[in-house]
Amino acid sequence: MAAVNMAAVCTSRRIVYPQTLLARWQLSSIQAYAGKSAPLNGPPDVIMLMRLVHSSFFGVLLALAAAAQQSAPPYRNRSLPIEQRVADLLKRMTLEEKVDQLAGGQRRNFDQRDPAASRIIEGFKQLYSLDSHLSPHDAASLRNEAQKYLVEKTRLGIPGLFQGEALHGYMSYGSTSFPQVLGLASTWDPELVQQVFTAAADEMASSGTNQAFTPVLDLARDPRWGRTEETYGEDPFLVSRMGVAAILGLQGESFSIDRHHVLATAKHFAVHGQPEGGTNTAPGNLSERVIRESFFVPFQAAVQEARVGSVMASYNEIDGVPSHVNRWLLDRVLRQQWGFQGYVTSDGNGLQMLYETHHVAADKEEAARKALAAGVDFDLSDGSVYRTLFDQVQQGKVPEADVDRAVARVLAAKFRLGLFENPYVDPDYAQKTTNSPEHQKLALKTAQEAIVLLKNDGNLLPLDLNRVRTIAVIGPNAADVHIGGYGRDPGPGNQISMLGGIRERAGKSVNVLYAEGCKITAGKQGWAEWYENDVKQPDPKTEIEDIQAAVDIARKAQVAIVVVGENEGTNREAWSENHLGDRDSLDLLGSQDALIKAIVETGTPTVVFLINGRPLSINYAAAHVPAILEGWYLGEWGGAAAAGVLFGDVNPSGKLPITFPHSVGELPDYYNHKPSRNRSYAFADSHPLFPFGFGLSYTTFRFDRARVEPAVIGTGGSAVVRVDVTNTGSRAGDQVAQLYIHQKVASVTQPVEQLRGFRRVRLEPGEKTTVEFALTPESLSMLDIHMNRVVEPGMFDVMVGPSSSQTQSVPLQVVAK
Repeated sequence: MAAVNMAAVCTSRRIVYPQTLLARWQLSSIQAYAGKSAPLNGPPDVIMLMRLVHSSFFGVLLALAAAAQQSAPPYRNRSLPIEQRVADLLKRMTLEEKVDQLAGGQRRNFDQRDPAASRIIEGFKQLYSLDSHLSPHDAASLRNEAQKYLVEKTRLGIPGLFQGEALHGYMSYGSTSFPQVLGLASTWDPELVQQVFTAAADEMASSGTNQAFTPVLDLARDPRWGRTEETYGEDPFLVSRMGVAAILGLQGESFSIDRHHVLATAKHFAVHGQPEGGTNTAPGNLSERVIRESFFVPFQAAVQEARVGSVMASYNEIDGVPSHVNRWLLDRVLRQQWGFQGYVTSDGNGLQMLYETHHVAADKEEAARKALAAGVDFDLSDGSVYRTLFDQVQQGKVPEADVDRAVARVLAAKFRLGLFENPYVDPDYAQKTTNSPEHQKLALKTAQEAIVLLKNDGNLLPLDLNRVRTIAVIGPNAADVHIGGYGRDPGPGNQISMLGGIRERAGKSVNVLYAEGCKITAGKQGWAEWYENDVKQPDPKTEIEDIQAAVDIARKAQVAIVVVGENEGTNREAWSENHLGDRDSLDLLGSQDALIKAIVETGTPTVVFLINGRPLSINYAAAHVPAILEGWYLGEWGGAAAAGVLFGDVNPSGKLPITFPHSVGELPDYYNHKPSRNRSYAFADSHPLFPFGFGLSYTTFRFDRARVEPAVIGTGGSAVVRVDVTNTGSRAGDQVAQLYIHQKVASVTQPVEQLRGFRRVRLEPGEKTTVEFALTPESLSMLDIHMNRVVEPGMFDVMVGPSSSQTQSVPLQVVAK
């Protein structure tokens, strides 16, 4: 959990503030005096005199400006390299000032005896309260106040670094809520994901927040884990492509981060997504080979391709060593082997876990020493662990050079963000860009692409409003808006439920009936339930009448849409024993299966629409319901997106980023397993309920003429894979062509399939296109017996198709030359 750190109170989207306005006025004055603003009129001798005066005045101003530049300390000189500016600032700082940078920002500098400081602190208490309705304008103004205090009332004027969450949109009141991450992954559309995070970054940066604790690059390989919804799925290639897109959206494509972007944080490093027993923070005890082949892949791409600015250590241990004190992980791999240049932050309370949970440290002091030495630069929680460094350095227990190293990395992030030049933001712009019409349109489009059609027997969908006059909308997730974890209230008028979207699209000519049928949990619903500790399920005996009421309206309708799944209280980060979110079953909770069965037995054609945060074992629905849609958490415009798909305005095109098992007994069930995992369970289906990469459409597509050219390459060579894709149906639609490989014989066992490319194409009815993929040495490489990345000669199966379970194969031979 990356908690919002009130102590880190600082950082902002940059704006021209009074000092810069003054500079602009001075520039205008200089131009006027230099004769550049208007022609000089009068007798020639007077004009000559005026020009001499103007020229002399201008020269004096230039000399003064140059002198001022020379007198300013080098760390204020924006023309110098960041390394020089950091070195200059670091040598001017006291030990106490250094520790401030590592232990939750500069809260100590907010002297509560100062009325201005007290006002700022109270403002942040209000901002971070769950019932806060502070506008984007006022939130930006508050951060401006905090920055102004730090810049003008502290000795060195070091700006602060505001940090926050942006898992699927900026986590702040009124901001745009996009589909949850598993939904973003279902789009298989990196360009769209980059647009989403460009929008989220703009809202975040405009509010004065400069660092986002996202993206989550964990591989979700145990869906019992409550944080599965936060991930881009189970495959390292897909996660890496989506993760790079998210980082480029957040930070921009240049190294310097401008006023519309924020510093991204790749998390949770590493092996957090396949915990023992599927429970949050449990050990990730996998071999180094498996870790490097799979779990490291997205993080390495984030560092080397996207130049991510920060990495967050994970809560779990690997081979007995917690990530927060794992020098091999944070230094040898991350920095020495990959060349990471940013700073490493702890996770919220991750340092405290070293002595409270892992017991590899006796107290805060030892935890601080070990974490700092391992490479954790910043204490994200309350700063209490790293504040012990002040005394420990003075006592000789910690070398000041270790503190300097961490401080330099944090300061470098602030210089990269341009905070020393422009620490302030424009509150009016913040109000304008937050949940703007453009961002809402993007949220709708993304939700439409995220929806996956899992089943459509008899082409029940899309529903024809010229024929359907009565619709029953049923289920515990129909009337409330569910946006998933790490979300906040998008604000009034900025959210549409499934029921609301269906009623709006169906119009007054269609009778839309509603019954809840049953509940998933009692108590609060929607985003606020994510914070609740005491989550309870209703007694199924009390829901018999509610199910009967749903049956009654289903009998009156021509079609029933049953909206079931999970909610923010059942699928979430389990951050304590009093706040659970992992499950020992993937079945629908409570009376939901009973509700579906009762509706199906009425004989009314039934559609099940899932709103949830992990794959569910919907065995009854898969066997008996003719049409099933997976929506995950669709964000603020989810209801409108769902209605568009249900009524055919939008042709569904999402693909599953994660496998659906029949039961938890099949776990782990990820598709890219090793060949020896080839035994089925007795009396069970050996195929997954729904495979990785799967997703249907309202039209049909044909893949044919798969070929690879050349068919024989050297170990350093490349090949091009081509396949023809034709829309053989009657509707325009999108298809995601997927490329997989398998090396048939290798010195180390290889997965049965590995995703190596994908491309989304849109085709009109009857249209055909040729999709191309490049197979490079990198995509054909593997880790040999000595853990060196090589391309081994041999035969490869090259597979293309619409999913991992439906491919055509062509051979590729790699020879030693």
